[in-house]
Amino acid sequence: MSLSIIPHRVFKRFTDVTPQVLKSMDIHLLLCDLDNTLAPPKTRHPTQEVRDWIASLTDAGIGFAIVSNNRSGSRVLDYCGELGVPYIGHAGKPKPGGFKRAMALFHEMPEHTAMLGDLWTTDILGARLWGLTMLAVEPVEGAPNFGHWLLYQMHRPFMAAARRRQQKK
Repeated sequence: MSLSIIPHRVFKRFTDVTPQVLKSMDIHLLLCDLDNTLAPPKTRHPTQEVRDWIASLTDAGIGFAIVSNNRSGSRVLDYCGELGVPYIGHAGKPKPGGFKRAMALFHEMPEHTAMLGDLWTTDILGARLWGLTMLAVEPVEGAPNFGHWLLYQMHRPFMAAARRRQQKK
């Protein structure tokens, strides 16, 4: 089995991932990273834009859960509680546990599940390892530290390859 860290699709922002896009890919469940995918790190409350986007997904019959490696339990619980969405914390991405727990909540299979995230070492690698469709976004607020900046730089060629593949379709 070959492993790729090239996402299946790349989007500028999370709002570009519409119910129509997901339905065209036969996706029934969208798992989503939080930090730098939906909101800048340390954000405690969801914006109205995030609320409206999630409502559009659930109104279209697409399940939604946040799967995060974040260790700030109260902040993420508050954020997800305000949204009224399931949250898998300390997910251990790219390991399978967090993905599997989230899919089990919705009784969904990997082939109908997508992961939306920004970081290749956790979101992209994990989704690709465990058979999920990987949808990558540009980080909401750039790199929060040098380590993230370096990881984003290392992944640029793979994001570019995904964009080229999308343009050919």
